[in-house]
Amino acid sequence: MPRPKGDHEARRREVSEAVWQVMATRGFAGLTLRAVATELGATTGLLTHYFPTKQALVAYALDLLERRTIARPRRPAGKGLIALRHALMDILPLTPEAMDSNRIWVSSWDAALSDDTLQADYARKYAQSRDTLRERVTAAQELGELPPGNPADIAAGSQSFTLGLVVQALLDPATFTPQRQVELLDDYLAALAASRPPEDRL
Repeated sequence: MPRPKGDHEARRREVSEAVWQVMATRGFAGLTLRAVATELGATTGLLTHYFPTKQALVAYALDLLERRTIARPRRPAGKGLIALRHALMDILPLTPEAMDSNRIWVSSWDAALSDDTLQADYARKYAQSRDTLRERVTAAQELGELPPGNPADIAAGSQSFTLGLVVQALLDPATFTPQRQVELLDDYLAALAASRPPEDRL
């Protein structure tokens, strides 16, 4: 007899948790059917019901990662510079959950660099993030909290700074503690707010 739908959905949730745990502890490179099966306490034969190929497992893992990232609690947007600060803080690994998510994202970059389709998808995601930051930069400029300048360039610089800080925190968490990350971000934003537009430097 086929298993009831509730049992099937419960099993999918168990598989999802096992996939997530493997990625969080071993990184994206350690994501294999055997590792997931071991985490689940099952056989690889059972998992092939859900993932007939490694590519199917990778696609599912990335979808799971994106859904968890989107569902993560966010800080209130606010208006102006505080909205930009909150958006950048939401990227940083300031909590254990955010640390796991960022560890998985960064470890998945290797897969993206060797897969044209995945690389294009990642480029699209980061472009969307820059668009969100650009809107907040523009609002801060209109409020006089940031100097005039190309908001797209400022957004790209802010994203690049924050992603660099993410990597530092993942590689050296003892030095780049959550408190230190916030201090560095606030220093960056303060310098940004105090900077003069390029035409004023001539």
